[in-house]
Amino acid sequence: MWIDDEAALKVLYGSVGEASIAKEVRHLTPAYRALVEASPFCVLSTAGPEGLDATPRGDPPGFIRVLDERTLLIPDRRGNNRIDSLLNIVRDPRLALLVMVPGVAETLRINGRGRITTDPALLAPSAIDGKVPVTGLVIEVEAVYFQCSRALIRSRLWDPAAQQPRGALPSAGQMLKSAKESFDAEAYDQALPGRVATTLY
Repeated sequence: MWIDDEAALKVLYGSVGEASIAKEVRHLTPAYRALVEASPFCVLSTAGPEGLDATPRGDPPGFIRVLDERTLLIPDRRGNNRIDSLLNIVRDPRLALLVMVPGVAETLRINGRGRITTDPALLAPSAIDGKVPVTGLVIEVEAVYFQCSRALIRSRLWDPAAQQPRGALPSAGQMLKSAKESFDAEAYDQALPGRVATTLY
């Protein structure tokens, strides 16, 4: 049976808990800021004419820079130059972040609007190994709230015993070959560690 009516859906789930409402604010509280500043990883979600995009962003803790309680900056590091998320932001500034801290089961959800900057003064503090990012994503915070621990507890995401051996799953080259049969998976996989090491920043 399909559910395509808001009222029917709400009947299935019942009332919203008081804490679920109270936790949402329009700025970074000191507690929320602490999570942002401790995070080395987030997922950035955007929307554009071609559809939706969710992309990982990661760097040492503090890479999501808090400019003030309503403003964040995320440096855009080297990648594959598809720039799907940035193209989306140019056309539709709405975005969402899922901020994660290793070992912490709660995650932080941030909704807002983004703009892309090339301002040297804003980007310079995000330099690593003397390399300043080409652009940065400045985020105007519109809503912040933490997500309870259930999903990460169920998934055992931070449990070392739950980690999969890398060799048990397809390599990057094998995944590319599955998309394009003529792709040289072996050559790609052999070159990948060196390429990643020399192109992080």
